Amino acid sequence: MSRLLAVPLALALYLHLVVLGLISLGWNTAAMLLYPLLPARRRLAVGRAGIAHGYAVFWRLAAWTGMLKIDSSALDALRNERGIIVVANHPSMLDALILVARLPRSACIMKAELMRNVFLGAGARLAGYIRNDSARGMIRLAVEDLKHGGQLVIFPEGTRTTQQPVNPFRPGVTLIAKLANAPIQTVFIDTDSPYLGKGWPIWRLPPLPIVFKVRLGQRFAPQKDSDALLAEMEQYFAAGVKPPRRPSAP
Repeated sequence: MSRLLAVPLALALYLHLVVLGLISLGWNTAAMLLYPLLPARRRLAVGRAGIAHGYAVFWRLAAWTGMLKIDSSALDALRNERGIIVVANHPSMLDALILVARLPRSACIMKAELMRNVFLGAGARLAGYIRNDSARGMIRLAVEDLKHGGQLVIFPEGTRTTQQPVNPFRPGVTLIAKLANAPIQTVFIDTDSPYLGKGWPIWRLPPLPIVFKVRLGQRFAPQKDSDALLAEMEQYFAAGVKPPRRPSAP
């Protein structure tokens, strides 16, 4: 790609990021005002639906401008299911945004420091997203949410993929499934784009368009031996993830 073409494309990328920031900041301001006014269960429903709607609007804008192509329609089959865990591989920082945009009942497990982020914190608290600073507290809150009919989105790699096909899975998800008696629906996120993978700066222009495709995988029932189930799921993802064929950036 020529340098002459790269400049306007980079400006378009930065404009999209500004729009995403404004959407997040606007919703978090509204969430801060709504939090004390709504009862607990209503807060969760409004908070999760608001996040889903905001990200869905952004993805439609990005698709309309040709910067991004996302096929996540497979998630519509899960949209109204209650008490399930959605487990996915984690190639990019965008993965959670893609999933929750299509799953308005879902909650995420988040790094505790993100709860203090001006673009994420208030909305995450309104939606009842779960902090990961205490393993025991995280598991308790996740189990309670699932038993009340929520959905839980988890990336068992714990961080974005750094070794192919997947990082070693961290414990927790299968224990939550056992304690909540919740099925685990696997989801594969396929992308050849390096954008916002581990080590890719948010402002660095990737090859365009950025393409993501979401596939549903096998559903696992909870098991008494949660460690054995975790190992089985890791092997399943390692065999099912499509290895990226990533071109170099312009």
